[in-house]
Amino acid sequence: MPVSAHAQAPGANRVVVALSVAALLALWGFAAIGVAPNRIVPGTPLKLAEVAGWLGALLGSLPLLALAALAWRPERARLKAALGLALALVMALPAGLALLGALALDPALPQARLGLGPAFWLLLFLLALSLIELRTRLGLGAAAGWGMVAAVVLAWGLIGWLASSWLAPLALWQEYRVRSEQFGAAVRYHLLLVGGAVGASLLLGTAIALAMRRSRRIERLGFTLLNVLQTIPSLALFGLLLAPLAWLAANVGWLHALGVRGIGWAPAFLALLGYSLLPMVRNTFVALSGVEAGVLEAARGMGMSRAQVFWQVRLPLALPVVLEGVRITTVQAIGLAAVAALIGAGGLGTFIFQGLGQAAMDLVLLGALPILAMALAADALLGALSRRLSPRGAHSQGGAG
Repeated sequence: MPVSAHAQAPGANRVVVALSVAALLALWGFAAIGVAPNRIVPGTPLKLAEVAGWLGALLGSLPLLALAALAWRPERARLKAALGLALALVMALPAGLALLGALALDPALPQARLGLGPAFWLLLFLLALSLIELRTRLGLGAAAGWGMVAAVVLAWGLIGWLASSWLAPLALWQEYRVRSEQFGAAVRYHLLLVGGAVGASLLLGTAIALAMRRSRRIERLGFTLLNVLQTIPSLALFGLLLAPLAWLAANVGWLHALGVRGIGWAPAFLALLGYSLLPMVRNTFVALSGVEAGVLEAARGMGMSRAQVFWQVRLPLALPVVLEGVRITTVQAIGLAAVAALIGAGGLGTFIFQGLGQAAMDLVLLGALPILAMALAADALLGALSRRLSPRGAHSQGGAG
């Protein structure tokens, strides 16, 4: 007996509906922007209705109501429309911010600053979650996700260029403009510190994992030491490294010439290396040990030597899991490198702690937002590479070809 179309229709996408309602509550309940006459004076938080009036606030709420309505009856065409609407809202956020700034700022105060209110961040976060949910529900691949990211970046850049005069008072932009050279150097230093620590942990961790596979005693001792190292708080580890490194710098000439000190890059690098070893060693050990014995036996039966079995069979099969360890380690190191600024290691953490000391939250954001972007990009790129190299990913790629 045929089933009616009404019975076949799926239920409402409650996730997107709930996120849309939460975005509406954030838009009306929290400050959208903050306005300050200068950098020193604390800003005044302003809600959307206080800046644009009740009519403007209602007009600004209509797209979110439309998003909830589209998700209420989630046929595929409506979900595609909801995805396009959510993406357009994210792309248009800087334009809305520029409009609010033009309405709220007094032209007679050239030093006035425009701050980002909690409603802006909540709206961005909730819309991003809606995009993820809609992309997943529609079954779109990673290419669609990267396409949406590229569209947002291009739209924000274009709006920033077109509305540069309106966005010029943005406090975050003002903090960057004053420190543009320092910011570029901090980003490069942060990436160099993280890349060096992760690369060294990959080489050392692989060597340790190989040694563990040869001896149960080394395996137990190695994991015990690495687990103990992982439990030491980062600031305590920096303190423990200070005295030995200072002594080495004073007594070993070539270390002093390399810039090794009790503070600076050396203790930061060693701490990052130490914290990176456990996930790297664990994933590498599990990956190498998890290759099926039948596959290895078949490779030996084909006349492969021990080295050939390792390089041509075991390592390629273990590589996706090893990359998962690299992903975890990289994301962890990107965040931890910010704390290293407390011991003079530099990097983006410098802006964070300077901003905390000056009660300048936009300066904190100048350091925190790039760290967040780096961590998300590293997680996405390494995760995609790991999935592509996995047997299932390779099979799907071959089938698509």
